[in-house]
Amino acid sequence: MSPTRRDVLKWGAGAGGLATAAVLGMPSAATAASWAYRSWMSSLSSSLPITGLTIPGTHNTCSITGGAVPKCQDWNLPTQFGNGIRFLDIRLNGLAGTANEMGLYHGPVYMYKRYQDVLSDCRTFLRGNPGEVIVMRIKNEHSGGNKLNAEEFKRRFNWHLDDPSMGFRSLFWTNPSWPTLGQARGKVVLLTDFTHDWSTLRWSGHCDIQDQYNVSDDAKRRAIVAHFDKAFYDHSTSKMFINFTSTAKGPIPNPAIGAEKILPSVYAYLDPRRNQRARFGIVPMDFPNYRTDILDLLINKNFI
Repeated sequence: MSPTRRDVLKWGAGAGGLATAAVLGMPSAATAASWAYRSWMSSLSSSLPITGLTIPGTHNTCSITGGAVPKCQDWNLPTQFGNGIRFLDIRLNGLAGTANEMGLYHGPVYMYKRYQDVLSDCRTFLRGNPGEVIVMRIKNEHSGGNKLNAEEFKRRFNWHLDDPSMGFRSLFWTNPSWPTLGQARGKVVLLTDFTHDWSTLRWSGHCDIQDQYNVSDDAKRRAIVAHFDKAFYDHSTSKMFINFTSTAKGPIPNPAIGAEKILPSVYAYLDPRRNQRARFGIVPMDFPNYRTDILDLLINKNFI
């Protein structure tokens, strides 16, 4: 019998991580919720549309190095999966010195991770947790000395899917419509944000996005609340709501400072509504380890 969300919360509290962090207002240890959140989708109905879920994600998912400006995350990808993250914001340029590979970048800054390493991490996680689904935005970062034009980006992307030494094509859901949870279990749902003529889900056409980042803190807070409200009240759209909490305003933007300012307001919105049935779509965050209580509130929305 599959565990209920109440069981998952109970186990997580027993481990001490989330409960202690929430009470003290402190970030939890990096792996505090790993085993509790590893398969949170598995006990949900397979008939649920992916667009009807609330899915925590990360902004600039693999930006874990490079200094204060490009760094957006402390957790590596397996740790993100273990803590319930199911949306990945993957930004790619060409990898210097290679003919086919692409690397993870924030702007021109290389994150010392190749795209095939991302896909390998996804495959490993999904093989161990076949009831889960990952939604992956792929963006052509087109920045710095390793930027790729549209045709070369498409060619290299296909190489990763078709090269016989990797064979990642079967990992993806590539249909041009949002699947149900059952259709997508064990898959990466591909969401393309680059120029192509393929029949796939597209970032600009299949999503309703709030991504104001170069605005005042108050303007960002208002934008987040307005998009949460829009997702709550709009039951007719077939699009996926995407509500970025990330912000980096200023001549020297610092995502960590932005997270410290904005995440408490996200919690302040969600906490009074913790028992309210709602779907909020995808909520990408910088530094979710700063407030794992927000991850708990987002995931819990799927079990009310």
